[in-house]
Amino acid sequence: MTEDLQYVGGNYPVHDVAQKVTGELVYGSDFSVPGMLHAKLILSTIPHGVVKRIDTSRAEALPGVIKVFSHENAPMDGFSRARIHPGQDMSFYDETLFSEHVRFVGDRVAAVVATSRATAEKAAALVEIEYEELPAVLTVDEALAPDAPAIHDGGNLLFEHEIEKGERPDLEGAVVVSSCVSTPRIHHAALEPHVCVAQGHSTGGMTVWTTSQGVYAARTVIAELLGLEYHRVRVIKLPMGGSFGGKTEYIIEPVCAFLAHATRRAVKLLLDREECMIATMVRPATRTTVRTACTPDGRLLDFGAASTLDSGGFAASTPDYSIHMCKKVTKIYRVPHYRHEGRVVYTNTPVGGAARGWGAPEMIAASEVHMDRVAAALRLDPVELRLKNMVEPHDTDLVTGLPLGDARVRECLERGSVAFDWAARRARPAGRGRIRRGVGVAAGAHKNGMYGAFPEASNASLKMNEDGTFVLNASLHDTGCGVVTTMRVIVAEVLGVHPDLVAAGEADTATTPFDYGTYGSRVTYVVGECARIVAEKVKDRLLTAAADLLQEPVERLGVADGAVHVRDDRERAIAYRDIARLSQMRHVPSIAASTTYYAVSNPASYSVQFAEVEVDCATGLVAVTDFLAVADVGRAINRGMVEAQYQGAVQMGIGYALYEHLDVDEKGRAGVDGFKNYHIVNAPDMPDVQVLLVEHEGDDGPFGAKSVGEIATVPTAAAVVNAVNNALGTELGDLPLTPERIIAALHGEEVAACSSC
Repeated sequence: MTEDLQYVGGNYPVHDVAQKVTGELVYGSDFSVPGMLHAKLILSTIPHGVVKRIDTSRAEALPGVIKVFSHENAPMDGFSRARIHPGQDMSFYDETLFSEHVRFVGDRVAAVVATSRATAEKAAALVEIEYEELPAVLTVDEALAPDAPAIHDGGNLLFEHEIEKGERPDLEGAVVVSSCVSTPRIHHAALEPHVCVAQGHSTGGMTVWTTSQGVYAARTVIAELLGLEYHRVRVIKLPMGGSFGGKTEYIIEPVCAFLAHATRRAVKLLLDREECMIATMVRPATRTTVRTACTPDGRLLDFGAASTLDSGGFAASTPDYSIHMCKKVTKIYRVPHYRHEGRVVYTNTPVGGAARGWGAPEMIAASEVHMDRVAAALRLDPVELRLKNMVEPHDTDLVTGLPLGDARVRECLERGSVAFDWAARRARPAGRGRIRRGVGVAAGAHKNGMYGAFPEASNASLKMNEDGTFVLNASLHDTGCGVVTTMRVIVAEVLGVHPDLVAAGEADTATTPFDYGTYGSRVTYVVGECARIVAEKVKDRLLTAAADLLQEPVERLGVADGAVHVRDDRERAIAYRDIARLSQMRHVPSIAASTTYYAVSNPASYSVQFAEVEVDCATGLVAVTDFLAVADVGRAINRGMVEAQYQGAVQMGIGYALYEHLDVDEKGRAGVDGFKNYHIVNAPDMPDVQVLLVEHEGDDGPFGAKSVGEIATVPTAAAVVNAVNNALGTELGDLPLTPERIIAALHGEEVAACSSC
């Protein structure tokens, strides 16, 4: 491993921290333009039905109301909120701006546009809507029943697929274990709600300001829905107060853009918390059965899984989500034969879609809870069982056929088990009184971009200013986790300048080059490598210019501390600002470069996590008392932010395991309207999360770096569930492990799984 890196591996604050702590930063929810109108959505109050009548007369008579829009006066062309680029094959264009046929409580029925938010809200309450109610199906089992009412033409089975890889082994004498795990529908719980501002122009074009994770993808959805040429639609990324995947898809941007286009005015659409919970999208609820066969000493022979995913009222990205659930297990374990069946089902519930981990937390919950069941059946330690089956560096993924890269999952498990003192803690009695203690472990894997699915690429330009500072021009989408700072550090390392001397901003379709956006754990691995390469090109131009000025061959020159120096005579150096000034005066107009980088690999990132819990057998409450996250990150670019990412991700994973769920009642209502009745893990309930980084340079990311943001939360819930089962001697598998479920398990009773399953 290279030890002479000057900036990579340090600790740096996010680029806009000063503006955040002083309140100067203008988030999307704060953003406004002169003369801006305000929009308020009107959402369905029933889970399934047809809009028979909309009376907007009282609302439109209210002073300040511009217009009320619905299916009666808006385009009814179907679109996919999950489309990334124009050539993408998206078979499910089942959503319209406003629904005449409503399919869940929270479906968009209409929108009021008024001169103030208060007026829009008041007018929305005056709109009268008459529905013809239809029978609703609120679980996948109801939806798949032979006589179930169809939510969409073609039936409720939205999508199904099957993957089978490897040769079927001889299973004579094998130990067969089966299990079933369900995961709940949950809210992303980003601090900032969904927001968009769009301004229609008299020319027929528009500008859209959004907190989305992909401005070019947003443009393709907006432009084609409204029938506009792409050059007439400008989309600008605004500072974002969190996403966790919830702003990956284009839910309110098409609506806001239409309202601005129709009124030729600027319109702001800002959702409240209840609207974010029920009218945007949720992490899909899933149910997965796993059946494995292994040798008596614990070597996996066969792995079979069947997953059912609840899509809710529309398809969104759930078919792709389901496919990717099939691509997780074989990144972790060597399995001679793997078979996975998946199906996606429409229900009259909130729409499922993109969420942090893209199917990995769901599938790893199922597979890692199952691995503990296998260990118990074989009387093996859970760590020992996993070590017998883990992939090795440079293995090939059985499912994707892609190399796994310098996969260090085994090293993560070995180092973590020592650091956590696993053997001693596991041997400690759980106790027989009211408080029981247990420990759990789980391993997770995730990808690094979309290489293998389509030509994964990014574009960037870099120029040096006249004073020796630099400007990186790339379409960055910072979700609050320090992407801009990461890119500045990468460029700074190559050029030998402090990151503060490198400027970088966020995406704007009018001024920054094409990039797919922040999703698929692609940014550091792909966009970061693009930034490194363009910095190398600028470095080469600097050295060439300096060689002319110093009258030295390029081979004798190096860069450090904002200057080019002669390697064996550090006193002979020329500062970047002088190179810029003198070169510009002599013969070089500017020192700059542009590049397009195509990814060449898609290795796996890994995390192995260890949890210790205490369970109160009288109340069913669980406290996570200690936690260790071990991370194969390749290389930490910004060490402090990597550790912070893991700590925040563990908080989300604990909530997934123990608290969070967005169920619906018999009338399809979620029953939550804010954090007062949607429980996440609060700071006082968090353990001290230790983060252990496994670093190396074996992969193609910048300086060996791999993704962090999604893998960090992948195995957390499984580790916590396994710890609870270890404490109680149970086989709980329906998340979240609510007190009700724990008490029922202690009494040998059954509690229904999440309402979607």
